[in-house]
Amino acid sequence: MTRAYLAFTAKGLALAQKLAAAYPGSVARCGHAPGQVGLADWTARQFAGSDALIFVGAVGIAVRAVAPHCQSKASDPAVVVLDECGHFAVPILSGHLGGANNLARALAAVCGAVPVITTATDANGVFAVDEWAKHQNCAVLEPERIKLVSGALLAGREVHFTSDWPIAGTPPAGLTESADAPDFALTLCPAGDALHLVPRIGVLGVGCRRGTSAGTLEEAFAAFCAANRLALQCITAAASIDLKQNEAGLLAFCQDHGWPVQFFPAEALRAAPGSFTPSAFVQSVTGVDNVCERSAVLAAGGPLVFHKYARTGVTFALAVRPFAPDWRWQNV
Repeated sequence: MTRAYLAFTAKGLALAQKLAAAYPGSVARCGHAPGQVGLADWTARQFAGSDALIFVGAVGIAVRAVAPHCQSKASDPAVVVLDECGHFAVPILSGHLGGANNLARALAAVCGAVPVITTATDANGVFAVDEWAKHQNCAVLEPERIKLVSGALLAGREVHFTSDWPIAGTPPAGLTESADAPDFALTLCPAGDALHLVPRIGVLGVGCRRGTSAGTLEEAFAAFCAANRLALQCITAAASIDLKQNEAGLLAFCQDHGWPVQFFPAEALRAAPGSFTPSAFVQSVTGVDNVCERSAVLAAGGPLVFHKYARTGVTFALAVRPFAPDWRWQNV
């Protein structure tokens, strides 16, 4: 987590420096003197580039500063405010998905402050589906549906869930596993009106003809996702054969999605464990009978989920990294 601290007084600056010594981040003081920063400029820069903003000053100042930048609980950074005496630590934005509640607790422990946690699920000791999703490294596809799950639990109603993986531990109070009209689902392939939690565990294996453009790859990728009802948010990396490591279209395609891409020699691909879709043509060109499936498995260190999909000279496959969701995340 990248953190940025902003103080307004000498006393506040001393507290910010103390906090940053325990939880590192940049430290600045707001003002007009040399070396100081402007509130609006600092907030705009850090809101766009940091995981957490920590204001040491009044809550009202922080609220007015961040308000123009707020977009979504799925993307906004954590924002925490501490008074300059270190009496209270107040998360004011992205308490669960952004981690502001936990950050407030951690900072409070450094200076002896009281963490002021106001989210309803925390106040009532109820399961928070968005916080759990964050700790399971899941993307929340429909953040607007979080309130439906939380609201039902707060009202004492039973919430149904389904999961494509076994979940260790005992479900929290109010949760019942049921595939019949679930309220939330842990899956790579969202369907229906549930709140979908998508684990970030996928590795996309890619094969393509020489000179394939990023646009062609993008069109084939959209078709691959549609054919498998796959949530692209699950993908964290890509892989291919080293013959493709200088393919401009492939590199641009991966860069556009923010995926690191790993390239393997044919010898390593041939040694990949598993059963793969062979192609005599691919064998003749690359020295290995399948590129997309084998590279995905090697990079993921886990099994294939979707086998070879071919379109317009492009092949895709998806493998997943090991994943072990756990209801007991607060205790591990």
